[in-house]
Formats: sequence, structure tokens, C-alpha cells
Amino acid sequence: MEPQILVSPDKYSIVKIDQGELVSFLKNKEELIHQKGEPGWRNSDTEMFPVIGPTEAADFTVVTPKGKAIQDQHGLLRELTYNLMESGEHFAVFQKDYAANTSVKNSKFPEKSPKEKLSWPYDFRFKKLFELSNDSLKITFEIEAGKGMPFMLGYHPAFKLSGDKSEICKTKTQEVSLQKILEGGSTAFPALNSQEIKLIKNKGYNLSIKTKGFDNFMLWTEVPNMLCIEPITAYPYSKGEQPLSEKLFCVSNGEDSFEVVITPFKDPLINSVYL
Repeated sequence: MEPQILVSPDKYSIVKIDQGELVSFLKNKEELIHQKGEPGWRNSDTEMFPVIGPTEAADFTVVTPKGKAIQDQHGLLRELTYNLMESGEHFAVFQKDYAANTSVKNSKFPEKSPKEKLSWPYDFRFKKLFELSNDSLKITFEIEAGKGMPFMLGYHPAFKLSGDKSEICKTKTQEVSLQKILEGGSTAFPALNSQEIKLIKNKGYNLSIKTKGFDNFMLWTEVPNMLCIEPITAYPYSKGEQPLSEKLFCVSNGEDSFEVVITPFKDPLINSVYL
């Protein structure tokens, strides 16, 4: 599959998608997305489904109404391949299909996991839709599954940073420095009960990330040159919470939709505080 190139109507924004993965978002020639090969993470975006977070503490086992399922960290969706369904100058639609109880090879085996095969006891269809406008990139996730299927969903994009640890993340109720996120180590930092978060930089474009359906974020990095700002349906690392607790899961309505809108912006009133 050749990479898909989306161009905004005004020609100032260019998005590159490689096999369903957002690998570049240029705004006036400024790269906003973490690039593969740079320190921090081997990817630039992925999805977490049908579970979020570590599964080792639960012996890699998820209990569902249709029986037990073997899942590794962040679920098996990332082990499946996207198919390009439709595309145009400003949009692209990708899809993954899974048949219940199909064994999927675990790419973490054997170096990082003892589980060679993963599986899930439900059919599902997972769509990822990109739409680029002059102002923003909208990414919509559509999940078709049997009613009652439990699931968690997270989107896991990585954004390019300056490397000088000057960036902060802001919600309506919370402000978090990059240094504080770094100090958190491998466990992602929670920014809960919010549908919007802003990444504020000391130069270049800031980012607004607005969501529908997620209601939470977690923030992760172990290097100063990138930051993963991850919309999630539930935060899996809460103290006192049982691993893969039932209350962390959504329940499928048959068709469910989630949305993430990434908007680059410059605001002299905001940035002047950090210059």
C-alpha cells in the first residue's frame, strides 16, 4: 500500500498516512508528529483496543461474557493490518476486520511477552477516518461489534517537541509540565475528566486536541523530544484498581463512534508567558 498524502484546501497543511498510521502532519512546513527513528518510540501513532494498559498482572487474560481472551498490553488491534477503503485529496478511510476467536501472532513474543498468540471472542470491524481541513485534522474511529461486547479504546499519537523540556499540557482544571511527565517514567500521567487538552510550546505551533467519546487523556514520554497525548475511554493505572477491572470497560451498542480533532494554533497571549 502506497502512503496516502492529504492536502488541505488552502495547501498549507499536508498529512502523510502510511498503512493507516499518521506519520506526518505539516503545518506551514512545521512537522508536528514524532518521526520514526528519532529517540522515544518506534511508531508515530497507533490504537489501543480492546484493552488499554498492561495485562501481565492479570496473566494476560481478559474475562468477557463470551469467555476468557488472551491479550497483551494495549490489545490485539495493533497486530492487525489496515486496508485502505477509500481516499481523496482531503480524506482517507482505513479498516481492520477481526473474526471471533481467530489467533493473532503477538509481535512481542518471545522477547517481551510469554504469549505467542492473542485472541478475542467477538467479531469486530474497526474503521479509522482521516479528514484534513484548513484548520485541523479530524480522526474518527467507528467500531462495529456485537451488542454487549466489552471494550476499552485509546488513541496513541506521538507529537514532536523541542527537546528543551519547556512544553506544558493544559486542560480546564490541570496544568502539567513535561518534566513532571518525564518523572512519571513508564506509567502514563493521567489528565482525567476532560475532552480537550492543549500542548503549549515556547516556539512554533501549539496544539489543541479535542475529543468526543473518550473523556480522558494520559500523557507519556521518557525522552524530551516527543510526547504521546493519548485520548482514552478509561485510565488503567489508578491506585487500588484491580487489573482489567470490569468497570474500566465500555459496552458496545453495535455501532460506536469516537472522534479526535488536532488543531495547530498560535496565540500570542498564551505563548508570551513562555517566551
